[in-house]
Amino acid sequence: MTKAIGTLLILGASGDLASRLLLPALGQLLTGRYERRLRLVGAGADDLSPDQWRAVVAKSFATVEASGAGVEHLLATTVYRRADVTRPEEMQGLLDLCEGVPAVHFALPPTVTGLVCDALAGLELPAGTQLALEKPFGFDEKSAVRLNASLATLAPEDCIHRIDHFLGRSTVNNLLGLRFANRIFEPLWNNTHIERVDIVYDEQLGLEGRAGYYDRAGALVDMIQSHLLQVLAVLAIEPPATLGAADLRDAKGIVLRATRVRGGSPTRSSRRARYSAGVVAGRPVPAYVDEQGVDPANETETLAEVTFEINNWRWAGVPFTLRSGKALAERRREIIITFKPVPHLPVGLTGHEAPTVLRIFLAPDEMSLELNLNGPGDPNVLERVSLGAVFGPGQLLAYAEVLEGVLDSDPALSVRGDVAEQCWKIVAPVLAAWREGKLPLEDYAAGATGPADWSGLG
Repeated sequence: MTKAIGTLLILGASGDLASRLLLPALGQLLTGRYERRLRLVGAGADDLSPDQWRAVVAKSFATVEASGAGVEHLLATTVYRRADVTRPEEMQGLLDLCEGVPAVHFALPPTVTGLVCDALAGLELPAGTQLALEKPFGFDEKSAVRLNASLATLAPEDCIHRIDHFLGRSTVNNLLGLRFANRIFEPLWNNTHIERVDIVYDEQLGLEGRAGYYDRAGALVDMIQSHLLQVLAVLAIEPPATLGAADLRDAKGIVLRATRVRGGSPTRSSRRARYSAGVVAGRPVPAYVDEQGVDPANETETLAEVTFEINNWRWAGVPFTLRSGKALAERRREIIITFKPVPHLPVGLTGHEAPTVLRIFLAPDEMSLELNLNGPGDPNVLERVSLGAVFGPGQLLAYAEVLEGVLDSDPALSVRGDVAEQCWKIVAPVLAAWREGKLPLEDYAAGATGPADWSGLG
């Protein structure tokens, strides 16, 4: 039986990710029915006094109204150390501050994560130590393979959590519940009835000071290679026997091993663009190349769109188009499932003849089913109607849901090592074609829906 986690050790604790996402998530897990006793050890490059560190933690906890004995205990016992976490002796010192079995959270860039793994290689980790890593997992397939090999020397696979907060329990359960708990959907969930699937994650936000990471990643790596391929996998899996880690992760792995760029041609199945100066929601946005920290020579895309196919019995022939971008006209976070048109419409029925469309919105999680129904006037004239529903929002932030899995030693919501490698393999042809200049880097004004000649999705 796995021992309970006694300490959360955050590497990169003085960074934005920790204060904005990780610490609020932890606060939720210390509050109410989730309450637990936990020691928090923070390590970072900044020099913070004990009072300054407690103030950082308390401020993050306040954003989720965290309270109770668990919060008080953590604030009273938490410690912070300025440390070079790539040095074995300093990592040993941090581990010595931990009580019980630790969970080590790498809130670090992938290059630094690899160096920390090297530093840990000569140390003895307590049995049951959990390792949690932020995306991107490596920067290409080869680096992901190397990082997996390093991690395998430190802990067994079930103790390694490759974090993707898009796999928060509510989102996964909502998708699986909609499909598998309703007999009306599963018989139609295949290439006989579905014309295409679009997964869109458009943001109005621009770079927002993230040039250090984003200018080396771009929209394809930042969103499609990681988050959106995971959503595709959950949407397209075969029915798992249980929602346990083994069954759920096996099912996702099978789907992603069958996924590739449509037609094997990145030049025909992908496109990329970058925003120029414009106005988003009344707010002026400078051109991406003029943002602080951006190197125009990188030719980083801020809008990416790739069409994939899943070469199996269920999905053969159905295009899955994944799109994500920044500084766009509207915030769109949705899955659009477009069904095939009816084979024949009785003579005499007129009006809307568009196919049925199921839209699943992410954050907040809602759905609508767009249908053709007889209107209130002439019974022979069809009108478009939409049936809507709101999913349960979940009791935790998505980040808290995945962090709960780390602290409970449950990897069901984390990305397995082979799947992390496979996601890089899927997009590798696109990245190669873009690096070789085989597709133009198009332009769109901030606040537009994309380049003028791009057709919209859904």
